[in-house]
Amino acid sequence: MILVVVVALAALSVPICGGSLGRLSRLRLKAIWAILVALVIQVVIISVIPKEMSGWPGQGLELVSYGLAVTFLIANVRVPWLWFVGLGGLSNLVAIGANNGVMPASRAALLAAGRPVHRGQFMNSTTLRDPHLAFLGDVFSVPRNWPFANVFSIGDIVLVVGATLLLHSVCRTWPARLAHERAAPPVTGRTATTSPT
Repeated sequence: MILVVVVALAALSVPICGGSLGRLSRLRLKAIWAILVALVIQVVIISVIPKEMSGWPGQGLELVSYGLAVTFLIANVRVPWLWFVGLGGLSNLVAIGANNGVMPASRAALLAAGRPVHRGQFMNSTTLRDPHLAFLGDVFSVPRNWPFANVFSIGDIVLVVGATLLLHSVCRTWPARLAHERAAPPVTGRTATTSPT
C-alpha cells in the first residue's frame, strides 16, 4: 500500500513541475495483460484468500506474479526509465526466489511498523529462521504511528525512484527537460570562413 501512495504522490508532482499527465496516454505499452494478471494474483494471495494461500500455493503464485511483471518489463524495454523500475522488481524477485517465495523481513522493521511477526496464513513478507540475501528483504519501515505504516525493501525504493523518473520523463516536466538538455551532446557545426580578398 505504501508503494501505491508514494507513486501517487510522484504523479501529483508532475503538474507541479510543469508536466502533463495526459502524455501518459500516448504510451503504447505492450503485454499489459501480464502486469494486470500479476496485480490480480497479488491482491488474491494477500487480501482475498490469504489463509488458503499458506504454504507452497501462495509462494508459487507469488513467483508467477513476479515472472509476469518481468515479462511486461521486457516487452516495454524502450519506455524511458522502465529498466530502472525493473531493477527494483528484480531485486525483490531475487530475494523472494532465494527464500522459497517469501520476502524475508527484519523482525525489528516489522515491530517498528506494528506489523505481525508471525501469522497463520500466507505472508508475502515475514521473518524467516535462516533467510538468504536478507539485505534485499524488507529491512526498512514506516513507523507504526505514521500513516500507511509498513515495511519495505531496497528494491521497493528503486521501484519508486524509477517510477518517479519515468513519470517525469514521459510527462516532460521541467526537471526532466533540463536533465535531458544537459545530457545531450553539444551541437557542433561547421564555422563558415571567408577567404581574404
